[in-house]
Amino acid sequence: MRFEVLGPVTVRTDGGTPVPVSEAKVRALLGALLVRYGRPVPVDRLIDELWGEDLPGNPGNTLQTKVSQLRRILAQAEEGGRALVALGPAGYTLRVADDAVDAGRFVELTALARQETGARARAALLAEALGLWRGPAYADFQDADFVRTTAAGLAEQRITAQEDLAEARLELGEHALLADELAALIAEHPLRQRLRAARMRALYGAGRQNEALAAYRELSQLFAEELGIDPGAELGALHEAILRQDPELSLPAPPRPPEAGERSGGATNLPAPVSSLIGREEAVARVCAAVAAGWLVTLTGPGGVGKTRLALAAAARLADDGRGPCPDGVRLVELAGAHGNVAGLLAAALGVREDADGAVGTGPGPGGEAAAGAGAGDRLAAALGSRRLLLVLDNCEHVVESVATLTERLLRQAPGLRVLATSQEPLALSGEVLEAVVPLAEAEAMELFAERAAAGTPGFTLGPHNAEAVALVCRRLDGLPLALELAATRVRALGVHELAERLHDRFRLLSQVRRDAPARQRTLRAMIDWSWELLAPPEQAVLRRLAVFSGGFTLESAEAVCAAGDTAAQDVLDLLTRLVDCSLVVAPRPGGGDGNAGARYRMLESVAAYGLERLDEAGEAPGTRLRHAEYFAELAERAAGHLHGPEQREWLRRLDSEGLNLRTAPAHAVAAGAAAVALRLVNAAAWYWCLRGRIGDARAALDSVLGRAAGPGSGPDVGLGPAVAEVAGARARRAAFALFAGDDSLLGGDFEGADPRGRWLLEHARLGFAGGVPRPRGPVG
Repeated sequence: MRFEVLGPVTVRTDGGTPVPVSEAKVRALLGALLVRYGRPVPVDRLIDELWGEDLPGNPGNTLQTKVSQLRRILAQAEEGGRALVALGPAGYTLRVADDAVDAGRFVELTALARQETGARARAALLAEALGLWRGPAYADFQDADFVRTTAAGLAEQRITAQEDLAEARLELGEHALLADELAALIAEHPLRQRLRAARMRALYGAGRQNEALAAYRELSQLFAEELGIDPGAELGALHEAILRQDPELSLPAPPRPPEAGERSGGATNLPAPVSSLIGREEAVARVCAAVAAGWLVTLTGPGGVGKTRLALAAAARLADDGRGPCPDGVRLVELAGAHGNVAGLLAAALGVREDADGAVGTGPGPGGEAAAGAGAGDRLAAALGSRRLLLVLDNCEHVVESVATLTERLLRQAPGLRVLATSQEPLALSGEVLEAVVPLAEAEAMELFAERAAAGTPGFTLGPHNAEAVALVCRRLDGLPLALELAATRVRALGVHELAERLHDRFRLLSQVRRDAPARQRTLRAMIDWSWELLAPPEQAVLRRLAVFSGGFTLESAEAVCAAGDTAAQDVLDLLTRLVDCSLVVAPRPGGGDGNAGARYRMLESVAAYGLERLDEAGEAPGTRLRHAEYFAELAERAAGHLHGPEQREWLRRLDSEGLNLRTAPAHAVAAGAAAVALRLVNAAAWYWCLRGRIGDARAALDSVLGRAAGPGSGPDVGLGPAVAEVAGARARRAAFALFAGDDSLLGGDFEGADPRGRWLLEHARLGFAGGVPRPRGPVG
């Protein structure tokens, strides 16, 4: 059994299953024992820590009851759990080893890291240790006296480990990444001089000398105001070294041979993970296998789905495998800020310099001279030679053409090279293996949300009291990790239930800035803005028009709704395919679709919400919604005849797949002032609703449409025209569905002129009454 205290106190079985300990005093008892696990805690001390001055009637017996409850919980969770809480002469002891408690593993890993001579091995151990943290230590007992000293000690060890990791990463040349990442940590610990020194070195190594000097001035002012002293001698010496541009502060020259004691097969510049990766273990294994088997693997998916995190996790695993496909190392090339100079970024990541004559080489020698005068790709390929290296090209979508051209040339000329790319669309090269990164399943999404919420909201736990609300948040946010992490930061202010209720305004709600994230990932809107700006105007037009669909759409319905203005129906297929390639529309599964219904596409809910905003901005919302209503009115009319014949089953399935669209289309027609279209739709769909027993849907749609048709201005100016038969038919159908629901109050309505099928449905409903008691008749599917 495992115990976690680096965050909210959590118990898990050896298989990782959470063990709920919900009763407050039993949880407090567990916390008090965990603080001194492996050591006895006197009974008197436990009583004092659990109840203080508010003692129960019989403190000893009450404590024994709580101990019995804790033992029962542990015993039910795993065999042998009861024996973990033992009573001896000196008191109660939680008998667990250091490796069974995350705090013990953290201390062990940091001690091992300090024994390592290699920077890479040291960084890997420290990153693993820091990855155990899920929030403040003993987060749900921060006000309890019995954890205060232990929690403070662990917090100090944590920040020391973060300082150690920053210095190890500086040795590895990760200056540019650290320069931004350390800003948030310094904001939490502004007086830590080691952190300040590490960031100054990182800024200088990233070519930001002025910012490094400004950081020292800011610290000097802070020390003077807060402490009345100057920064320490080491920081002063570093400041002077930066002023004179001391050569010892220069970047190391990657790549280099592995250091003694390192576990890595080669040099890398991969950043250390700052949080755990949840729900992607199988995907990591698949990506590693694909890289080992091929030369080019591209992770595709929508923004915020976690492509970068997955790529980095897979690359780190491959880097640690000295016998794997990349023994010469792994190099990360971040392309998000690239504006065409892709070859230059690759050269910088590979430690390849550009000589004065324009040749890219690895330094003096025949290799650099032979490459002079060749194209950029040829020069990089010459520098790579036969090295067995993995390049991770992150965020390729905005420079996909340049990346594809350069990648193709490098793979052709450097036989030992492998490339792992992340992009919202494929590179479209021969031999490319695509791994679609999909949103998290609900269970993993809830786990991620709970972990991130606990990190920002001490005491937060996932349990029966909030599981339904957390599940709703995860569904509404499509299981996108970035959106879930943004939402989790709102739990402290709103709580989970209020958060779930406010997701109708998701872009305003999830607008808080993550300072350590790239600009494109700081808010939910920024994430989708990034994808939107990469689209051509015709692609943007189709994407915003597709947002009117509910529950998905077919190619036929997309052509009917999106064909307008400069977009012809025959162009919609190619534009839709581009949106699928750009991961903004989810493609149907192979073999998807029911018979003649066609394969179904869908949009993530956040993308659809964004599209609706853009549709309103473009002034296209009324016309697009009207085309949506007209298409589904025509579809319902086509289906109506088949629902009375041998093709009934097939058409029922087709209408089932369009259930949400059939529900929203009448409202679209009414909002567009086309009540005649709405009447056509509800009259044609009535028998389908009857067959499927969707009485509530039918009544709501008929009430809404007839309320509009019978209201002021319901003549030809709102689209009714000569629609007496349609109105009478809708009244007959509304009365019929009211009867199915047990309501005969509408039988006195005016049904004169109703169409035969409307009158037949009303008579069918009347037959359901026996002795004045209504009962539905007819198949309900």
